[in-house]
Amino acid sequence: MEEPLMDGATSIMHLPDDCLSFIFNYLDCRSDRESFGLTCHRWLNIQNLNRRSLQFPCSFSIIGPSSLSQSSIDINSFHLYKILTRFQHLEYLSLSGCIELPDSGLTYLKYYGSRLQTLCLDCCFGITDYGLSLVGIGCPSLTVISLYRCNITDAALEALASTCLALKHVNLAYCPRISDSGLRALSQGCRQLSAIKISNCRAVSGVGFRGCSSTLVYLDAEFCNLELEGIMGIVSGGGLKFLNIAGLSSLSLKDELAAIGNGFAAGLKILSLRMCRTVSDASIVAIAKGCPLLTEWNLALCHEVRFSGWASIGLNCHNLEKLHVNRCRNLCDRGLQALRDGCERLSVLYMNRNSRISDIAVELFKLYRGDVEIKGEEVMSIGPHWDRLDYDE
Repeated sequence: MEEPLMDGATSIMHLPDDCLSFIFNYLDCRSDRESFGLTCHRWLNIQNLNRRSLQFPCSFSIIGPSSLSQSSIDINSFHLYKILTRFQHLEYLSLSGCIELPDSGLTYLKYYGSRLQTLCLDCCFGITDYGLSLVGIGCPSLTVISLYRCNITDAALEALASTCLALKHVNLAYCPRISDSGLRALSQGCRQLSAIKISNCRAVSGVGFRGCSSTLVYLDAEFCNLELEGIMGIVSGGGLKFLNIAGLSSLSLKDELAAIGNGFAAGLKILSLRMCRTVSDASIVAIAKGCPLLTEWNLALCHEVRFSGWASIGLNCHNLEKLHVNRCRNLCDRGLQALRDGCERLSVLYMNRNSRISDIAVELFKLYRGDVEIKGEEVMSIGPHWDRLDYDE
């Protein structure tokens, strides 16, 4: 007896799981993906198994105006258990802003975190060194971890360094209890590190980076207490392309920043010395000569840079495209002329409130360098995002 023909809907319902998974992953629209799981329990299970990323309304990584009006969700250990048992193939998980989440909540990562590649724990104030040890045990495939404002010490970094050997991007900004000891363990244990943020980590001098891998191309050390040996350690790997040491706390580092131009940072493309108020001409000259690939340089509020410094930039920075000189007290007409006559690839000059520059000098700059846009805005942060680097090899 001939079997009755199935209609289109019935045919789809009887497709094998791998075909349904392919259909689910082909859906571009978020609402379509959510509707997929409402069809039946089988389709819901396929949706769960194919989900690769998850974040919550309290997560700071959510982008969009709607997220600003959403109330914070109190994620506890039970919630996280249910989430991880339902979505067992997650590769990206953001718990940022879950301020009440305790260490015990991360216990379940030991069983369901083996596929995780990115974990965001920004402002998870209840997470301590013990919680990070659980992350290390359960998430050996991690390549990105963000611990902004977490209550951790060097012990947490040592735990990650011994277990998460594939780490490439690490955010430790505003973690005041970490020091060079933890950074040494991280940089020596994770030899694929390419980006680290340690801004506002006041106990860091930089010496922990001595002997770091050449894979380290991005370092944000804004408002740290770096020392000369620390600067030398930071550039010791030889691979840096982005360096931010804005707001350098040590007033004694004047000529010492010349260490950046000693040859180990020859590949540097973006450099921020913003608010390094005491950096000297000697340092600027050494960097201008030793870092020929610089395309963007922020020198805003560098008050001690004088004519010889500006002249060296004009003479040596042949690849410079963007230069920030906002509120530099000792940038005068002669210094602006030196920049005008050199820096042949310059396209944007950020300049305002430079009291020693005359209107005539500005008009002459515009006349001779019509290819350069002068912008009055002051840019606080430059360069790529720490976990989305796009440098040419």
